[in-house]
Amino acid sequence: MSQSPPPQWYYRQSGVIPFRVGSTGTEVLLISSRTRKRWILPKGVVEPGLTAAASAANEAFEEAGVRGRVAEPSLGSFTYAKWGGICSVEVFAMAVDDVLDDWPERAERTRRWMSPADAARLADDPGAG
Repeated sequence: MSQSPPPQWYYRQSGVIPFRVGSTGTEVLLISSRTRKRWILPKGVVEPGLTAAASAANEAFEEAGVRGRVAEPSLGSFTYAKWGGICSVEVFAMAVDDVLDDWPERAERTRRWMSPADAARLADDPGAG
């Protein structure tokens, strides 16, 4: 039995590059994909009734356990193939204010703070999730 394709609005996504400035400079947060084999940005489907920025902030909380201020406009976007179509992801910077000890996907993901250069080197397939 085959599954029906997802609704068209699933292909509009948003995500964040969570960052903080500490004593050693700027750090960026990446999270593991659910398989824990790739480092990715928190991202997901833009929920109906939310802006791309607000939806991205929700993804940061759900997937990475961070809350903060999402800056607009977006930094840019990228596309990737998923569900038999092409997803378009709008990416925002997010200044992290709170790093939570518990969050919805804590059991499914690992998070790691790193330098922007390390994040650029380690970030993998944008479609992984």
